[in-house]
Amino acid sequence: MTRSITNPAGLHTPTDYGYSHIVSAPGEQVFIAGQYGSDGSGHVVSEEFADQVAQAFANLRTALAAVGLGPADVVRIGTYIVGHDQEKLQVLLEELHTTWGTELPAQTLIGVAALALPGMLFEVDAVAVRPS
Repeated sequence: MTRSITNPAGLHTPTDYGYSHIVSAPGEQVFIAGQYGSDGSGHVVSEEFADQVAQAFANLRTALAAVGLGPADVVRIGTYIVGHDQEKLQVLLEELHTTWGTELPAQTLIGVAALALPGMLFEVDAVAVRPS
């Protein structure tokens, strides 16, 4: 897929913060529901934030693969962190750069009081584009 990333002059360089300002791509949009640090039964895998982030991204890759896509096809993610702070942001940044390097999708990070299930600390949803 040809994905075009634009970080315009006049806006700060966002890659150190885990995202790109603009990502565009031709093709069919595919929406991936929020993935969290769950095992195959839907149970939270750990009480540790870093473990949940790693599992959530593994689940995102599994969902993408199920429709013939991968991280390179993702143009936007939404991330949700319970009790967001700088320590949790650093954990997320490491995972983002491991997954995408410097070719990051657009992202909105939202700090929240709680997520859908007790014990959930992190969730990520995605929009990917299937090449036309």
